[in-house]
Amino acid sequence: MKMKDVSEKYKEKYAKSYFMPPVVTYDWVKKDSIEKAPIWCSVDLRDGNQALVEPMGLEEKLEFFKMLVEVGFKEIEVGFPAASDTEYLFLRELIERNMIPDDVTIQVLTQAREHIIRKTFEAVQGAPHAVVHLYNSTSVAQREQVFKKSREEIKKLAVDGAKLLKELADETDGNFTFEYSPESFSQTEVDYALEVCNAVLDEWKPDQARKAIINLPTTVQVAMPHVFAAQVEYMHKNLKYRDAVVLSVHPHNDRGCGISDAEFGILAGADRVEGTLFGNGERTGNVDIITLAMNMVCHGVNPGLDFSNITKVREKYEQLTGMKVSERMPYTGDLVFTAFSGSHQDAISKGMAWRQEGKSGEKWTVPYLPIDPTELGREYESDVIRINSQSGKGGIAFILKQNFGISLPDKMRDEVRVWMKEASDKGHKELAPSEIYSIFEEHYISARPVFDIPECHFKQINGITAEVTIEKDGDKQVIETIGNGRLDAVSNAVKKYFDISYELAVYEEHAISKGSSSKAAAYVGLNKDGVIYWGVGIDEDIIKSSIAALVAAGNKIVQSV
Repeated sequence: MKMKDVSEKYKEKYAKSYFMPPVVTYDWVKKDSIEKAPIWCSVDLRDGNQALVEPMGLEEKLEFFKMLVEVGFKEIEVGFPAASDTEYLFLRELIERNMIPDDVTIQVLTQAREHIIRKTFEAVQGAPHAVVHLYNSTSVAQREQVFKKSREEIKKLAVDGAKLLKELADETDGNFTFEYSPESFSQTEVDYALEVCNAVLDEWKPDQARKAIINLPTTVQVAMPHVFAAQVEYMHKNLKYRDAVVLSVHPHNDRGCGISDAEFGILAGADRVEGTLFGNGERTGNVDIITLAMNMVCHGVNPGLDFSNITKVREKYEQLTGMKVSERMPYTGDLVFTAFSGSHQDAISKGMAWRQEGKSGEKWTVPYLPIDPTELGREYESDVIRINSQSGKGGIAFILKQNFGISLPDKMRDEVRVWMKEASDKGHKELAPSEIYSIFEEHYISARPVFDIPECHFKQINGITAEVTIEKDGDKQVIETIGNGRLDAVSNAVKKYFDISYELAVYEEHAISKGSSSKAAAYVGLNKDGVIYWGVGIDEDIIKSSIAALVAAGNKIVQSV
């Protein structure tokens, strides 16, 4: 089939199923950020639960509810109580066992059908505060194909449902707020959706003391996010009783734009967002409230939700739902703060050093990391930089510094990277920090294939006179030499014993910043014929650590000749 034919086929088959408002404004575009967090409503226990292969049982739902409260949700949709015995019993358990905190509002869903509404009010009786969420579908496709009803008939369903909610709320023990959703709002003519919502509001007549919620669901995401924003802005500007209405959005993620729809919706006037943890929900899921919340943190806005131990939340979520969080899920996946690339690792390492030196002040400006991983309880050592064959010298140096307090000299880093790359290539795997240190120790600290220096004595005669015991093949010999310092004197003993020559090209030392603060690390680079041979020593005595580093480097020279 020719490309033109395919294009025509797609154009005819997938005609636009969404509507721009009759009057389009773009005031939301003028805002460059969200200034404050919306009201959050978790729908994990209803929308998320109904999408599971195996929906949660009673005890699992109770445990999930407790987790949502701990995270900080003040509005939680707990189910569709008329849909099943489990949903009904769960709601009754929450109410009868006084499990709903004073500052938390539960929410229940009901279709705009009389017997379902009545069953819902039976279930919610005695609730300290509950949102009764009424909905019916208003889209062209649903009106024509599913309900086979006219626009007036569909509006009457919504209005009749709204009337019954008001009647039953007056007859039922409890404290109730009303919510209405024109389901499939994203595929409904916007002026018609407004007409239906305003008709519902005319029945409820909300005021400042008793507000109503109008919820705009992206039940199926069919348009680009700016279209949804235009739709929301039109509703925001034209709803009746606007100062007594909480305008809510409920984005799904069919086109992968759930986050954009939610953020654009807030900019366009929405006060509230319904969503789930990790985006669980029908088909491609609901909007992920964690990502939305952390996006706000990224812009300096307090989201009002606590994800400071995201690993615990994720483990509980996976345990209770049977779902898995992708390694690349924003903020929460195992690898989202991880850099394997050498250039990325180097930039992050330098950015962290810049921050530790106080040069960035309070601002978070580390390259490649939009937020501080510790906001989520993640650790720099295990999460940010991980080592495989693609990693660079900066990343390896970062791991050694962060985990073991080893500050590699710049000139040593290339050689260390070669050993790590070789080990990763050979094993076809990522190297854990413990493996990195083990390789480093083997090549630079503990290697004594030819000789060792178990003992040294120094006198301040002719500069420094040293008696150096060199042990080789089980034999020990004391070499007496002089030098302009202790390390120089020991180095001269090694040269004399093996009849070799080299220059001390690099010497660096520092206190170990991890573990015991009393230990020191010394780095020695010996130059023989233009090649640098490296050794490292670690000891509580800086002289001993220096000598150990010299011995490690000297062994490599002796082996090479």
